[in-house]
Parts: sequence; C-alpha cells; structure tokens
Amino acid sequence: MGFLDDAKEAAEATGEKIGDWVDDTKERIEDKVDEVKADAEVKRAEAERDSVHARNEYKERLRDDD
Repeated sequence: MGFLDDAKEAAEATGEKIGDWVDDTKERIEDKVDEVKADAEVKRAEAERDSVHARNEYKERLRDDD
C-alpha cells in the first residue's frame, strides 16, 4: 500500500501545484486587464484635456479679435 499512498500524495501535490498556477495566471491576467483599462482612462483624460485646452485657446483668440 505504500506505493499507492505515495502516488496518491504525489497526485494531490501536483493537483495543488496546478491549482496554484491557475490562480496565479488568473491574477496576472486580471492585473494586466486593470493596467490596460487604467492606461485607456489616462489617454481619454489626456485627450479631453487637450480638447478643452484647444477650445479655450480658440475662445481666447475670438475675444482678442474684438
């Protein structure tokens, strides 16, 4: 029975190792998704800032022309 017990323990350890790997991979993917979302939000905010800046400059030029 010792051989079967050893094989069972080895299989359980392998299963735990695979489970840990799956969990780690899932966390890495979630972290990357969060990073991509954050980068997209920053780019959107920068584009909005640039748009507001350009609009304000245009309005200022219109005021100066009067």
